[in-house]
Amino acid sequence: MAKMLYQGHGSYRFVLDDNTVVYVDPFAGEGYDLPADLIFVTHEHFDHNQVQKMPHAAGCTIVRAADVHPGEGEYLTVQSHGVRATAVQAYNKNHAIDQCVGFVLEFDGITFYASGDTSMTDDMRSGKLAALGIDYAAFPGDGFYNMDVPEASECAKLVAARHSIPMHLVPMNDPSDPAQLFSRERAEQFQAPGRIILELGEELELKPL
Repeated sequence: MAKMLYQGHGSYRFVLDDNTVVYVDPFAGEGYDLPADLIFVTHEHFDHNQVQKMPHAAGCTIVRAADVHPGEGEYLTVQSHGVRATAVQAYNKNHAIDQCVGFVLEFDGITFYASGDTSMTDDMRSGKLAALGIDYAAFPGDGFYNMDVPEASECAKLVAARHSIPMHLVPMNDPSDPAQLFSRERAEQFQAPGRIILELGEELELKPL
C-alpha cells in the first residue's frame, strides 16, 4: 500500500507499492533520505522547488510546471515511473496562472490531487476535478500567499475528494521556525468531508476505494 509522509508546509513524499519514491514540492521538514525516482514541482517559488534536498536515483525524473503547462490553456499529462500526472489550474494574486499548476496523480489505484499554491480555480468551480473521483486532496490555507481556511474548505467541497488534507497553513518567512511548517489550530478550522489532519512527520497509508 502506498504511503504518504507529510514533511511540513507544502512538502510531502510518497513511497509506492513497488518502492518508487515520489516527492512533491520539496522544501520543508525531514524525510529526504530516500533517493527520489520522481519529483513534482508545482511552481518555482523557493519553498516548493528544492529538488537538491534528496539524493536522486538513477533515472530520476523531475516534472516542473513548465513541462506540463507550456502555454495558455495547455495542461498536459505525463507518465513516469508508474505514475500518471495530469496538470490542472493553480493560481491566485501571488501565483500567476501561466507559471503554476496543480497535479492530479494516479498510482497504485489512488488518485491524489496536489493543488500546489492556489485559491479557488475554474477547474474547481466547473466540476472538472470532482468528475475525476479523487481519493485524496491537499489544500493550502495560509490566508496570505494563498486562500484562507474558509475558502480552502469551500474548495474541498467542490473537489469532493474522499479525503481532504489541509497544509501550507502558515505564511513562510523563516524556514527554520517549526511553527511556520504547520498549525494544528488552523488545520482544525479546515472543514471538509473525510478530513485528515497530518502532523509534521506523520505518515498516512493511502487506501484505494
